[in-house]
Amino acid sequence: MLMGAAVLAGVLAAPTAPAAADDPAGAPAAADVSVAASQLENLDRGLVSVHSGGNNLVSWRYLATDPDNVAFNVYRGSVKVNDQPITGTTNFLHRDVPNSADYRVRAVVGGAEQDWSPHAIQFRAGYYDIPIQQPPGGSGYTYNANDASVGDLNGDGQLDIVLKWDPSNSQDNANDGVTGTTIIDGYTLAGQRLWRIDLGRNIRSGAHYTQFQVYDYDGDGSAEVVMKTADGTVDGTGRVIGNASADYRNSAGRVLDGPEFLTVFNGRTGAAMATVDYVPARGSVSSWGDNYGNRVDRFLAGTAYLDGSRPSIIMARGYYTRTVIAAWDWRDGRLTRRWTFDTNSSTNVGQGYDGQGSHSLSIGDVDGDGRDEIVYGAMAVDDNGSRLWTTRTGHGDAQHLGNFNPNTSGLDYFKVSESSGQPSSLYINPANGQIRWQTAAGGDNGRGVAGNIWSGSVGAQMWSSRDGQLRNVGGQEIGRKPSSTNFLVWWDGDPVRELLDDTRIDKYGPSGDTRLLTGSGVASNNGTKATPVLSGDILGDWREEVIWRTSNNGALRIYSTPVETDRKITTLLHDRMYRTGLAWQNTAYNQPPHTSFYLGQGMGTPPRPTALAATGG
Repeated sequence: MLMGAAVLAGVLAAPTAPAAADDPAGAPAAADVSVAASQLENLDRGLVSVHSGGNNLVSWRYLATDPDNVAFNVYRGSVKVNDQPITGTTNFLHRDVPNSADYRVRAVVGGAEQDWSPHAIQFRAGYYDIPIQQPPGGSGYTYNANDASVGDLNGDGQLDIVLKWDPSNSQDNANDGVTGTTIIDGYTLAGQRLWRIDLGRNIRSGAHYTQFQVYDYDGDGSAEVVMKTADGTVDGTGRVIGNASADYRNSAGRVLDGPEFLTVFNGRTGAAMATVDYVPARGSVSSWGDNYGNRVDRFLAGTAYLDGSRPSIIMARGYYTRTVIAAWDWRDGRLTRRWTFDTNSSTNVGQGYDGQGSHSLSIGDVDGDGRDEIVYGAMAVDDNGSRLWTTRTGHGDAQHLGNFNPNTSGLDYFKVSESSGQPSSLYINPANGQIRWQTAAGGDNGRGVAGNIWSGSVGAQMWSSRDGQLRNVGGQEIGRKPSSTNFLVWWDGDPVRELLDDTRIDKYGPSGDTRLLTGSGVASNNGTKATPVLSGDILGDWREEVIWRTSNNGALRIYSTPVETDRKITTLLHDRMYRTGLAWQNTAYNQPPHTSFYLGQGMGTPPRPTALAATGG
């Protein structure tokens, strides 16, 4: 059994590739940048067997703790099924076998086989169902399984699921109405419910109210769950936080009075371990931009390695006018505030940082110092809570931070704008806020995506709702815009990413998209946003899984690719930026995670984080 948290040194930039002919942004590459040792999860192999067409694709994790030259043997029962140790990839297609075949793998190091992996999770129908327990509804409403996150809740090396249940009468902040309570469950992959937390009537339900983080913040090997709470929240052991009888809802169903808390919950039991006042307090509702409670209750959350080594909790309020970001540490059983960034402070007022936030945030080491920054819409905050830069281009609905250009060092940033008086989309150097290119103003640009989706162009492509073209990293028009502007997923065998929208996966092509998967018996979430419960590298090799809820809310249905790959890439869970991206995916308007290294057409040898030590126990 794996215990504790691995301490890893991750590489931010992959070796570079030559500039493509259609890539005017290509430039001489700088040296790779390494980050400080980072506390990340100790994971098992995440072994899966995905049945398709009479064959089983067996795939597993290549861990940062593995030697670079590790090989693998695959066993069905006690019989080895590969002729020679597998060295160039971490998957094996076993042909003409039943979907119930039982697999394990053994790493081979220096010619010697290592311990057995756990048995493979069997995707017998091409998917795997985690049974879930739908809460009873109330007067006029029922519950739908909504956003989820992952973390090792019980320290066994397997990722578990933390699931938010959304009542059918949940509301956007712009609308009045009483809502049912928000419920948070913890499940193992086998469907065992570990605990249930009811946030209570003083936390309104909706996409902007509850942003929850699941992460091992103290390095003890088990993840914590952190979120905003209030009087009447019931933890996973049945204990009430604050005043159980308090009811601060007004006639419009809004909660604009009463105390607000931040609580750290135990991942094993759901017990509240620490509760403090939420920062910032709401204060005067009208000071946030309106007097009825829309803008005061816009919350974002994330996880960041502010010291370059250990994860901190990020909790934020406001983005239309005032913005406050608070960083917290959970260490040695104590919740302490590291810093607070407030656009209304004497240091920041009038500096152009207010009104710049998006409906999500991004986290990564944008300035190459080994520590994470918070990219908050059209501005960024440094790892120490001070101003970094602002473009003064205002609020937007979507943003993407990643390594999008293999010909330049460091990270890149693409965002869209809501204001008709601002550029509809911008491609930005996140180290200093310099705008590399922008598209013309044109009204509310509600969606935008960045990622390498086409093998015909090296580097990411970018597109958005208000732009009729697909663009490269130089801003040039290069072809047909994809059929969807939503999520992305690494699904097939090449390093080019696919389109994920609603309950389907498509492969982009210059003349049309090709359907790769349509989920069976499942539904997407969040209305027209049509997002999955969660998508990311959760199991198996480096490709990404997609989790949807079944239409009857009886299960979470996980799809994993049945396609072989010849690529051997360290599990993306051990890329620090990608892992924190999974943690904040559930925040407000969900966005896909991105890697800190370039993963796409024209990539070089993928980087290898180096395991230095282990902590906890």
